[in-house]
Amino acid sequence: MTPPLDADWQRAWPAPAKINLFLHVVGRRADGYHLLQTVFRFIDCCDWLRFESRHDGRIALATPLPGVPEERDLTVRAARALQQAAGCSQGATLHLEKHLPMGGGLGGGSSDAATVLVALNQLWGCGLSRPELQSIGLALGADVPVFIHGRSTFAEGVGERFTDVAVPEAWYLVLVPPVAVPTPAIFTAPDLRRDTPSIAPADWHPGFGGNDLEPVACRLYPEVVRHLAWLRRLECASRVAMSGSGACCFAEFADEAEARKAAAALPAEMTGFVAQGLDRHPLAEP
Repeated sequence: MTPPLDADWQRAWPAPAKINLFLHVVGRRADGYHLLQTVFRFIDCCDWLRFESRHDGRIALATPLPGVPEERDLTVRAARALQQAAGCSQGATLHLEKHLPMGGGLGGGSSDAATVLVALNQLWGCGLSRPELQSIGLALGADVPVFIHGRSTFAEGVGERFTDVAVPEAWYLVLVPPVAVPTPAIFTAPDLRRDTPSIAPADWHPGFGGNDLEPVACRLYPEVVRHLAWLRRLECASRVAMSGSGACCFAEFADEAEARKAAAALPAEMTGFVAQGLDRHPLAEP
């Protein structure tokens, strides 16, 4: 297996954030996995990845994340999983430029892993289909497949069944509380609601639903409460919610000017950024 002649090892590959426009826990499987319904939307704040070709078959991480051993790093695990699935003997050195917060509910690690799969599938000339890459990604984490799928979508199950949806144009002010929320702590909490009635994807509409994980995160992390409370005082925001399992929170606006006006009023002790909603992942197939 040799890389295609047009393989571009010099480019930077984006790994955008996602937000959950709603997130309901509708049940639990016998194996303990939670059954979810959510709408994923990408936003234009990204991590970036670059790759160097290696001929020794090794996967090396040039930019280790503090406190994350290489064998647990999702980008390394994704590259090794692709090698195994495709029977590929090539290697790569991974360069990760990190902008998305860890433990923030924006899907940063999952997005990084998905971009590794999409990029190296092309650079190594593996030729795997997007569904095949999604299957590899699901074994790495429940949110990885949606970043490979690449469109605004209503997701079900453990995050692997997609029905694409139309989402109105919007801008977001995303706040980043100074805490990292470990997802297992939220899903193992005894007070997590696990019986929200499910809906058909066709019945979803903008503004529907809430985030069932938010009350647990608020109980465990007062900073999440404080940041949500500040956002909820904004008069022009059409929606305020926590994303994923937290800690990041967002307010939705109809246009950029309103989002930036809100950001300008942010207290000095709070951190946030303005982002535009994206209908498609930058690496989505045509």
